[in-house]
Amino acid sequence: MLENCVCCSGKLVSDCCGPILSQRKIAKTPVQLMRSRYSAYALGGHGDYLLATWLPSVTKGLTSVELSVRAVDWVGMEIVSKSQQGEHGQVEFNAFYLADDGKQEVLHENSVFKRICGRWYYVGGEVT
Repeated sequence: MLENCVCCSGKLVSDCCGPILSQRKIAKTPVQLMRSRYSAYALGGHGDYLLATWLPSVTKGLTSVELSVRAVDWVGMEIVSKSQQGEHGQVEFNAFYLADDGKQEVLHENSVFKRICGRWYYVGGEVT
């Protein structure tokens, strides 16, 4: 069965985040990395991938086990803006989730990325 990717790109998972999450391919842009990281959280079970794409110096002791837990019911995302200058990137996005009361809420973040040896890493983000 063909499924659309949970990152809301409009692409099939096999043409979008699937190969990146399985680490058969690497994200070529900060937006691809952001979408795949959102998908990892939305699906759960991808803690190894999240750690592998997080700049190691800022993981603050997070573990693959805790990152694999699907703790939030993520229901969609949208890219608000993006920029890339050399080895640095920025992605502003909204991630939508269902709160405990069933109402849809939004997490708005400006994320920062860095490319090292051809690989993009999530550095951190400012949630507003």
